[in-house]
Amino acid sequence: MAWLELEPSGCYHVAFRFADRKFKKSLGTKSKKQADTLRARLEENIRLVELGRLEMPRDADVPTFLLSDGKLNGKPTVASSITLASLFDKYRESLPDRSIEESTLYTARIHMNHVARVIGRTADARGISLVDLQRYVDKRSKEKGHGGRAVSATTIRKEVVTFASVWRWAKRVGHLDRDFPNTGLTYPKEQEKPAFQTWEEIERKIARGGLTETEQTELWDCLFLTLPEIEELLGFVKQSGRWPFVYPMFVFAAHTGARRSEMVRSEIDDFDFEGGTVLIREKKRVRGKLSTRRVPLSPLLVETMRHWFANHPGGRHTFCLDCRLPRGRKTREIGTPITRDEAHDHFKRTLAGSKWDKLRGWHVFRHSFCSNCAAKGIDQRIINAWVGHQTEEMVRRYRHLIPNQQQEAIRAVFGPTPIQ
Repeated sequence: MAWLELEPSGCYHVAFRFADRKFKKSLGTKSKKQADTLRARLEENIRLVELGRLEMPRDADVPTFLLSDGKLNGKPTVASSITLASLFDKYRESLPDRSIEESTLYTARIHMNHVARVIGRTADARGISLVDLQRYVDKRSKEKGHGGRAVSATTIRKEVVTFASVWRWAKRVGHLDRDFPNTGLTYPKEQEKPAFQTWEEIERKIARGGLTETEQTELWDCLFLTLPEIEELLGFVKQSGRWPFVYPMFVFAAHTGARRSEMVRSEIDDFDFEGGTVLIREKKRVRGKLSTRRVPLSPLLVETMRHWFANHPGGRHTFCLDCRLPRGRKTREIGTPITRDEAHDHFKRTLAGSKWDKLRGWHVFRHSFCSNCAAKGIDQRIINAWVGHQTEEMVRRYRHLIPNQQQEAIRAVFGPTPIQ
């Protein structure tokens, strides 16, 4: 590690150890920001030399070589600074239209806002080092996120990955001149998410007492609805849904396991009633491609969607509001699809004040679809084909719901259970 020393003249010197020797060199600046930038550059070049990616001649002046990115002559120079806020703005402005899914860009904005807030919006991006990133991880891990819970290591990793993506772009276009300094970054350990549980199991654990409000919220996040509960919930929505598209949307989510973004992207022509399938438009499963998958239509979904399409307000999108309905101060055009935020808002408004208001959002239907399929013994490969890509971690959360398959597997190895 290198460190700065402030001389009586007001100029900064950088001191460091390299090859069992101590070096010290004037940076020729009285600016702390510029001095930090040069110190970070020196530390990065030391790392490159140690990795063998930068070769230092035997007769080179060590401090000058390390401060000038391998140049043997000349004084160390300070590149023009670029603040984090400015870097993130430039990155967003550089993105071509529709190159990134709206939901992905929305999440990326949140990640960039956290990075800028914690590290500092006016911080010079050129001077950010591993130490700064580690401080970011440590501070974020102590902050509270959704429901009062500590921000998870998984969330922090995603934020750093977003930052790394911006950094790679910035280096490619010349805003930055070194690699993202995350080598050696450590994250807090995180407990594995618990398996999905039924409503009855969760209420039983809460009734025993001793759980904090945050712990109870975490339990409800693990909820999957059984088939009778889904039927009861859909009956409630059918009676209380305010707009005509709400009930069809709930049925669609419950009987296909589609994501919210996939539902608002859905089009009428995606439904093949004769073939008995619906096309789901994906954006994340295949990198850089707009992929699709097909899910079989249940009898209830066929009946519901036929009725909805017979009364559809117009346009090609499956779920939309009538153009006569206000949208803030604006009026919709015919067939304007509902947005992701509107879909969430209608979900919460529809269930508000009922026993179902514990449900956080549309994703509970995806969990429930997978869990109920698993409980019925559907082959995992078929489930994956219906719902798209799933991580191994997600599959583990409902694998305990496949008892029959597991029993058959163990009997195939060790034989039938002996009769008592």
